[in-house]
Amino acid sequence: MSSDLSSKELVPRVKDFAECGWKEALAQANREGDRQDYILRQLAFSNAAKRAIDEDRRLQGKVLTLLSDVCSMMLSPDSDNEPFKPYRDFRHSGGECSMVPDDLSETDLTFFADIVGTIDDPWLKARLADLVWLRKHPREVRFALDAVDAYRSTPLDEKISRHDVRRCWERAIRLARMLGKGAGDRLKEMEKKIIDSFRVAIREESNLALDLANLLNATNLGRSRVDEIASGLKSLATAVKDRWAPGGVRELLEAASDWYRKVPDQTKTAEMRIKVAESLEKEAALKEPLLIAAHFYEKAIHAYRNVPRSERAKYRVDERFAELHTRLTEVKKASLKEMQPFEIPDPDISSLIKNACNAVRNKDPIEALKAFVNLHPGVNVEDLRETTKEQLKTHPISSLAQTIFMSHDGRVIAKDPGMSPGKTFHDSDETSIHLQMIRNHDLHVRLVVSGSILPAWDVLLLEHRLRKADFTSLARKSPIVPTGRERLFGKALFAGYDRDFGATLHILVPQIEHMVRFHLKQAGVKTTLDRNGIETENSLNALIDLSETEKIFGENVNFEIRALFCEPVGPNLRNEIAHGLLDDQTCRSAAAVYAWWYALKLVFSTFWNALHKDTRSNESEGQ
Repeated sequence: MSSDLSSKELVPRVKDFAECGWKEALAQANREGDRQDYILRQLAFSNAAKRAIDEDRRLQGKVLTLLSDVCSMMLSPDSDNEPFKPYRDFRHSGGECSMVPDDLSETDLTFFADIVGTIDDPWLKARLADLVWLRKHPREVRFALDAVDAYRSTPLDEKISRHDVRRCWERAIRLARMLGKGAGDRLKEMEKKIIDSFRVAIREESNLALDLANLLNATNLGRSRVDEIASGLKSLATAVKDRWAPGGVRELLEAASDWYRKVPDQTKTAEMRIKVAESLEKEAALKEPLLIAAHFYEKAIHAYRNVPRSERAKYRVDERFAELHTRLTEVKKASLKEMQPFEIPDPDISSLIKNACNAVRNKDPIEALKAFVNLHPGVNVEDLRETTKEQLKTHPISSLAQTIFMSHDGRVIAKDPGMSPGKTFHDSDETSIHLQMIRNHDLHVRLVVSGSILPAWDVLLLEHRLRKADFTSLARKSPIVPTGRERLFGKALFAGYDRDFGATLHILVPQIEHMVRFHLKQAGVKTTLDRNGIETENSLNALIDLSETEKIFGENVNFEIRALFCEPVGPNLRNEIAHGLLDDQTCRSAAAVYAWWYALKLVFSTFWNALHKDTRSNESEGQ
């Protein structure tokens, strides 16, 4: 008989699991070390598997090897679709990759489903239940609930909080939130447990407090205890300031500042940020070489910049700016800080949300994606223009005034000269009409994202696990995606589906520009600029102004690309990416979500149309 553990003859059963000695292997590992995580389990099961194979207990050896492999996967809770990563991946250089969920067979998943109810080790139970929930179709909620309950029974212990335990709890919270009402009171119970542990950590002056506060912040929990959490972090920073390293104390102060901002308490937020800035200044003065000192000064400037405007005089922040920065930067920041945002009450979009969810629910992946990209047809430029002109007629006084548009760092980026007086529009009014169309498009984007895209997206994530390979395949079959860019488009679209919009935008925006250039070149359009015998490629801003671009892509697509990527008064994503101006907040904005959704719409729609065109052609030939 072959000793190959992958042999189809070796099909493990519940009895084999019970007799393989997994509990003894864990007990032995626990006696030899004090850590409790997946690495311990992977090593324990691997060693036990070797012993079983040496003793010719091949079936038990296969069970233990399988357990070792699944415990080797690294938990990445920030991804709903690919929460498990390989611990070793050399595929980029032609090497091997350790186990990932897709390596598991249906037999493996059935085996896990059979044994998960017999496991009393929370780490192993959580891993197997989560894998069954992730991979088996149709999905069974009971496995997700088993995973949540097992994850949250892992101890919130100081020794391991920075490693697997925090990831376990974050995964439990995200699963419970995904299940919604189906999770019962689990989300509330987990929140209470974390807050109770936080209180204990504060009393014991443990750095576990920071980990727990960060866990609450990352999962958007603790909203009813923001003042308590902020005060606890502040008191801990004061208590340990002479015993902890400066960086550790700053982490506490920065976290306290973030929580005070949630209260909101501008006075205490400012106090924490001033302490952080002063600590950075002090450390910068001691650092060598100068490159490192400069890094700390830059961080100090950033900390001062985040002090609320109402508190700056108290702490002489303007004077600190003068010493740490140039006068020009100080003036720009000061002028910008005088602008106060205002809020407009949100419209009732409950029916819009309900319709969006129903549109994608209970469909196979392709049909669900089709419904998702067709939640909204996109902007009709002719209708938008007429609506904008009517709006300007209805509010003539406000449209007469000159308007100056400024960037987030205080630069003047556009000027609206205002409308000419009278009841008819003139050629000179085109600038005002166009700028108002871009602003109306931005309002449209926010409504579509909040009322349709986001709620429908939640349903997609709950019902379908789409992978990077799925989006790459979609891009490969879409005629709008240039040859050789399929993987980049696939990676960008998957990153967006997985809610990593920083990665999405930085990959997607240059690819959109190349896509426009590619199709222009295919149509014989010159896309370069000759200057003194040197030929350079035109930017997207220049390409979108070409009359041929509108002919090739159509008026509506041309306008959407312009409004999203090229207009200074819009999101201006192309410029923000090109000049490194995109910050974390912008990456999570409605414009970022809409840009990803619109790119997916373009790719999927052209794929779908090409597919059905081929189908119709084949049917015609058959007749």
